[in-house]
Amino acid sequence: MPVDTSILDGKGLAERIQLDLRDQITAWTAQGGRPPGLAVLMVGNNPASAAYVRHKERACAQVGIASYSQHFAEDVTFAELQEVIQRLNADARVDGILVQLPLPDPLDSTALLYEIHPDKDVDGLHPLNLGRLVRGERGLRSCTPAGVMRLLAAYDINLSGKQAVVVGRSILVGKPMALMLANANATVTLAHSHTQDLPALTRRADLLIAAVGRPQLITADWVKPGAVVIDVGISRQGDAANPGRLVGDVDFERVQPLTSWITPVPGGVGPMTVAMLLQNTVWSYSQRHKPSYNGEADS
Repeated sequence: MPVDTSILDGKGLAERIQLDLRDQITAWTAQGGRPPGLAVLMVGNNPASAAYVRHKERACAQVGIASYSQHFAEDVTFAELQEVIQRLNADARVDGILVQLPLPDPLDSTALLYEIHPDKDVDGLHPLNLGRLVRGERGLRSCTPAGVMRLLAAYDINLSGKQAVVVGRSILVGKPMALMLANANATVTLAHSHTQDLPALTRRADLLIAAVGRPQLITADWVKPGAVVIDVGISRQGDAANPGRLVGDVDFERVQPLTSWITPVPGGVGPMTVAMLLQNTVWSYSQRHKPSYNGEADS
């Protein structure tokens, strides 16, 4: 018999987080303070990146975060971007800096991310912030895995001692996700394209997190009955003439009946990523201006 399934509503939780942030920012500005500020840098004309940036800008406006987004032509040089980041590092109005990835060739995204001051690194990708994560210290966290952790906590899903499998080892999601789960006392396996007999591994997972960007890779026979399944992937099925629908890395319709909890696509992890970006920006602001602020950058 399939296990009754509940949906992990990332969209609803993200909306509640944003309402809380808006109330907090409104209270600060009513006392004469400036609003937190976020600068998003986008290079080129990637349609998906442009859509993400617009979404982030709208979310900033909804909670009262000042947006300092800048859009650069595809032929912008590394030195030009470096100079912009250095100015933003020194700008007292800006609490968070995010470089929208991917960057067009030949720009070196890793080197550029190193230019962001760690205290303004709201993507949580600077080596200092990743080191804080490894050590279990407070700091700015990568937004997507932080959003997953916040979602699991909101539904009182106990991770201690559980077998967790993360499929995908990117620095954006997979690696920090594995570290956060280990810090929560889960027993973690980080799987990837060279993992042997991946389905046998995922079938042992109490918590399965798919973050590879391959549409519907995870099928029903890969999932342990009663598992919690988190789908980080998002892809559009179809072509330019007929874009089709958004799907994740998990074959949702067939996997859902097996699970105890599962995230939908869309409406699961995606909204939580944006909410954590806003939370990180507010937390960065609070470290300089509101030391008594009770919010956290990490979950």
